[in-house]
Amino acid sequence: MIVSAYEGPDDLRAMQELCSRIWSPGSRWHVGDLAWGRFQHTGREPGWPTRLWRDGGRTVAWGWIDLPGSLDLAVDPARPELARQVLEWFARTAPAGPLDVTVLDTETHLAAALREAGYRPAGDGPFFRHLVRDLAGPAEPVPPQGYRLRAVGETDVPGRVAAHRAAFHPSRVSEESYRAVRAAWPYRAGLDLVAVAPDGEVAAYCLVWLDEARRVAEIEPTGTLPAHRRRGLARAVCLAALRAAREAGAERAVVYARGDDAYPAPGRLYRSIGFRPAARTVTWVRDRPGGA
Repeated sequence: MIVSAYEGPDDLRAMQELCSRIWSPGSRWHVGDLAWGRFQHTGREPGWPTRLWRDGGRTVAWGWIDLPGSLDLAVDPARPELARQVLEWFARTAPAGPLDVTVLDTETHLAAALREAGYRPAGDGPFFRHLVRDLAGPAEPVPPQGYRLRAVGETDVPGRVAAHRAAFHPSRVSEESYRAVRAAWPYRAGLDLVAVAPDGEVAAYCLVWLDEARRVAEIEPTGTLPAHRRRGLARAVCLAALRAAREAGAERAVVYARGDDAYPAPGRLYRSIGFRPAARTVTWVRDRPGGA
């Protein structure tokens, strides 16, 4: 077993390979999550201690800390004992204070390790639903009159970033970080769709990531400028992106939406275009008055 710190893009590909190899509708991570999460912001890397566990040249587990005390992890279900090692590293690395780890309710091998390590499921609070649909026949996208749907081009970068920042205000996504996203594997410009308003403004967008090995696409992220909402743009641009993913070889798609009552609109949108629940996130917490 080789355990090493994250050193760059080659290690990200190794983390993505594990996620692709173990992916199912009940898995937390898609390859697109890691690319978007690693590159959507710049300057945050010092706050992200990350470690990989390899056996026989293959990545079998990884942990990604968001300091001070949050952990993301993936562990091959065939190697459940490694979850304990990832959690022990997390406790040693994080500063004093409470810890939290979010997994899916379907990842029973991780829940067992968390319980053994002294974590407990948190009470009420925000959570996400993992929604899945097959791509046998996504509906025809119909944008509002005057709007056009098309793939992003280099000249669209400023408008695409402005749209994201408005849709997710406040946001740290910048032109620099979005260009880093565009340079990351497995980004494809043909799966990054925008809805352009009659005046040329990027009014909505949907980025889809394709895992070719699993033939599964992920929507991450999508958004609409506040001034252009309630016109069917989000539905149209998402359907256009899903059709593009199907043409590129995807057989099904996944998207993550808030499942609690505090933020219901995205879930309603995705269910209206054929997505159905497959799993939900559960956040586990561990109180620590001091260090590990």
